[in-house]
Amino acid sequence: MAMMKLLLCYLIVSMACHLVFSFTDPQDATVLQSIKQQWKNLPPSWNNSNDPCGTPWEGVTCSNSRVKALALSSMRLSGELSDDIGGLTELTSLDLSFNPDLTGSVSSRLGDLRKLNVLILAGCGLSGTIPRELGNLAQLSFLALNSNNFTGEIPASLGNLTNLYWLDLSNNRLSGSIPVSTSTGPGLDLLKKAKHFHFSKNQLSGEIPASLFSSGMVLSHLLLDGNLLTGEIPLTLGNVQTLEILRLDNNALGGGVVNLQNLTNLIELNLASNNFSGPLPDLTGMNYLNYVNLSNNSFQPSQAPAWFSTLKSLTTLALENGPLQGQVPQQLFSLPQIQIVILRKNAFNDTLDMGNNISQQLQLVDLQNNDISSVTLSSGYSKTLLLMGNPVCASSIASTSYCQPQKRSATNCSTSLANCRNITCPSDQKLSPQTCACAYPYEGTIIFRAPRFMDTANCSRFHDLQISLEMKFGLAPGAVVLLNPHFNIDDYLQVGLGLFPTTRNFFNSSEIQRMGFELSSQTFKPPAEFGPYIFIAVPYKFPGQ
Repeated sequence: MAMMKLLLCYLIVSMACHLVFSFTDPQDATVLQSIKQQWKNLPPSWNNSNDPCGTPWEGVTCSNSRVKALALSSMRLSGELSDDIGGLTELTSLDLSFNPDLTGSVSSRLGDLRKLNVLILAGCGLSGTIPRELGNLAQLSFLALNSNNFTGEIPASLGNLTNLYWLDLSNNRLSGSIPVSTSTGPGLDLLKKAKHFHFSKNQLSGEIPASLFSSGMVLSHLLLDGNLLTGEIPLTLGNVQTLEILRLDNNALGGGVVNLQNLTNLIELNLASNNFSGPLPDLTGMNYLNYVNLSNNSFQPSQAPAWFSTLKSLTTLALENGPLQGQVPQQLFSLPQIQIVILRKNAFNDTLDMGNNISQQLQLVDLQNNDISSVTLSSGYSKTLLLMGNPVCASSIASTSYCQPQKRSATNCSTSLANCRNITCPSDQKLSPQTCACAYPYEGTIIFRAPRFMDTANCSRFHDLQISLEMKFGLAPGAVVLLNPHFNIDDYLQVGLGLFPTTRNFFNSSEIQRMGFELSSQTFKPPAEFGPYIFIAVPYKFPGQ
């Protein structure tokens, strides 16, 4: 009998503990109930109870009755981000990415979430200014506000986020200068732990501040392309020896290009479409460079520099509308990794001789509109060679393919549905190449902002990308669809993406939230040659929605 009483007491205590720790903190419950009233298209489980932690709501992660994470990526949410969310004071991760109908301004009360480590609002419909109160989030390591409609200046207060690793403000309408610290306030130069500054495709203006860079930084990616920046590249940029990708293209930068040879880890250099003058930059010794684009500037006339023939890792060289004259160096075509050479609209003359040791990787040589008078052809090269607009095309080779408009063979590296012929799906479903059945895929576009190649005809690299996605998300072989890989007008590699469910014809809310988070938080790592990316999801349409 004593044993029975003891067991009964134990059960009562256990149940009491369960009740205490399963019920949501009253403040957190009130906040989530308020959000529930304001947002549409929330997961169905939000209607099953009034206890987000005790009877779990999808997308809500709790610990000891407090809400720790809110992950609602790609849910088709609509509404506004109100002040109420600032009441979730134990929140460490907030991901509302890829909900384009989530509109309005960002509440300054986000700055009250002092324990926040991850904040992802990418791909929403948010507007207005970025609140300076975000600078209060001292524990933040990942901040993605890209692909919205934000205006105004970058808040200098973001310089207080000294634990920040990732800062993505790209694809907005931000203006003004890049903020740096002063005697009275912070700036982005204080972000010594940051590896990623992604500020592409805004309206930033003024000079790139010299004080933005220092030897104590660990920046890996600096993406400033597609802005309105002026002035010269600061000498201090050479102090950031960890830099791997530098995109300054499509600005209004000018003057001579500073010595970049200290950047020995640089893999991609894109300075195209600016107003740079003086001699071409000397890239000798920068042996990790895969991709160089110096097109559409105002460099002084010269012969091809020696580094054209010595960068053993080079896959892509683009210098269109440039200053080059003399003979095209034969050794360029023998570089072991070279795939694409674009040197049209220069002043190369004399004889083009590609030699007898042409790289097996070489796919395209574009020398249109130069002054080449003769060609020594080699049987070792059978891929695309474009010579239209040169005097040599008025000679005996005028009728050859080299002097005729050519359309590169359109190798289609899209995922094939050839095994699923004669199957038609309802308009809200797609055909899965894995099962040849109709299903609801998670779709979007993955945009690689600095790939190490320009050749999209090599399907093996896209097969590697497909496999890496399948492995990351635990999908069956063939459940990932890649569509129409191509370079867009911004020189970004754009690939349509479809992820198909494996065991049924749709994903549940938790699966969509997980995949959305892992793509928006960069947890998914593509093969290294694809470089940094953003993913723009199509909000998921659940069956019957």
